[in-house]
Amino acid sequence: MAITLVEAAKLSQSYLQKGVLETFVQTSPILDRLPFMEIQGNAYAYNEEGTLPGVAFRAVNAAYAESTGTVNQKSESLKILGGDADVDKFIVQTRGDVNDQRAVQTALKVKAASYLFQDTFFNGDSAVAVDSFDGLKKRLIGGQVIATGTNGAGINADDLTRGAFFDKLDELVSLVPGLDGTNGAIYANTAVIGKIKSAGRRIGGVEIVKEDMTGKRVVTWNGIPILDPGSTAAGVQILPQTETQGTAAGTAASVYAVRFGGGEGDQAVTGLTNGGVQVYDLGELETKPAYRTRIEFYTGVAVFGGKAAARLTGVLNG
Repeated sequence: MAITLVEAAKLSQSYLQKGVLETFVQTSPILDRLPFMEIQGNAYAYNEEGTLPGVAFRAVNAAYAESTGTVNQKSESLKILGGDADVDKFIVQTRGDVNDQRAVQTALKVKAASYLFQDTFFNGDSAVAVDSFDGLKKRLIGGQVIATGTNGAGINADDLTRGAFFDKLDELVSLVPGLDGTNGAIYANTAVIGKIKSAGRRIGGVEIVKEDMTGKRVVTWNGIPILDPGSTAAGVQILPQTETQGTAAGTAASVYAVRFGGGEGDQAVTGLTNGGVQVYDLGELETKPAYRTRIEFYTGVAVFGGKAAARLTGVLNG
């Protein structure tokens, strides 16, 4: 059964692990809602529908033309995400309780891991970073990628621009059947979300509500939350306003619509894990005078079905 990290935190009997899980949830608008399916081994193999077999009406005493569908075998491997958080004994002695100091460093490590996961969720490329997984930017192709226009388009310049943008936003959502406020989200950068809020005040359809799923206040479009995946640990926007769309060189951004699911049958985006988030208190090290906490997460992402997510390119900050 797939569960989110929110649910995993509730079930955890370890105070240390519970704190780590809660930090993941608090710092990531992806990890606070993405279900993780527990798998065996280091990869998950599944079949993806290729083409359907032929069917037809037939006359009495006539035969059917035999045909078979095709199935493509796919596999998603788990990757290892984590790190060690060390606290020098001098800091413990001079700045306070050992547990407080270690908790601070562990929280910072988890925050960095959260940023890396959500960056990889969108921008990951295993051909560049071989130890990571591919993100949605690389996975989404064909009809699941649409553009605001040949040279991009803004959001809030005038009534015509606003109408055209929200038409495109509706088209984006329509490419992800079944997406609603209970099972997914729209992702955009802070500047784009700000323009959407401003435009929404003029035409309606945009609200700020408290989510039942997370308890957080979020912007919504027709009930679907619009979330900012934030920045990397280096402060670089995960969905940057630096893409190129035609003559809009380095000034465009992408908006994603994502539906989450708990397994292959949901035909959605699902997290994969073996063992969940693991937290180890390694105690005082022999090699140096420090206390160490290790965090490891054997994880991956599977996009089950061709319409689990979609991307809108060429969104200008205007």
